[in-house]
Amino acid sequence: MSQDTASSTAATTFGDAAIGRYLDDLAAKIPAPGGGAVAALHAAQGAALVAMVARYTTRAKDADNRPVVDRIIAAADAARARSLALADADAAAFTAVGAAYKLPKDTDEQGAARAAAIGAALLEAARVPAAVVAEADEILSLAADLLPIGNPNVVTDIGAAADAARAAATSSRLNIAINVASLGAEQGAEFAPVLQRIDELTARADAVHADVIAAITR
Repeated sequence: MSQDTASSTAATTFGDAAIGRYLDDLAAKIPAPGGGAVAALHAAQGAALVAMVARYTTRAKDADNRPVVDRIIAAADAARARSLALADADAAAFTAVGAAYKLPKDTDEQGAARAAAIGAALLEAARVPAAVVAEADEILSLAADLLPIGNPNVVTDIGAAADAARAAATSSRLNIAINVASLGAEQGAEFAPVLQRIDELTARADAVHADVIAAITR
């Protein structure tokens, strides 16, 4: 891969990048994008699927549900935009961690400054996937709200959205855990509720998936 291709993600946002270029960068031996960006993009795809199903649920026969459907469309579109921004934020946070570790440590003063920079960078690198979990939670709630009223011709896409939200959360767990492992106990405690929330979220995602399977097999 050329240097121009390897640096392409840094020159644009994930929202602007072509899928082929993004996958080239993901496969390359470069620091970012990585699993954190993938988690955020799982969330973005889940939100897009929810919005798509909702837009297919604007038929005349859906008139009674239109206020709920319109709310879901607006919320899903907003979640998609936030998730894309978090993919960019994750790449930036990972880059900042690498830069902090490269700071000089030849003197006590330099060592202290380096340690502080590493701690701050790791904290931010954990906070980004924690925010992705919040987006996954929102997307899953929207999918569950849409399932009973969504256009049955595209109901499987609600299941796919739930699966994407689940993947976003469980992948984020890995990125939270690896950064928290290098933080102090007090800073790490900030993320305990998020990690617990992921367990509940995965159970909800599995339930939506099962409900979709039931809807298409009954």
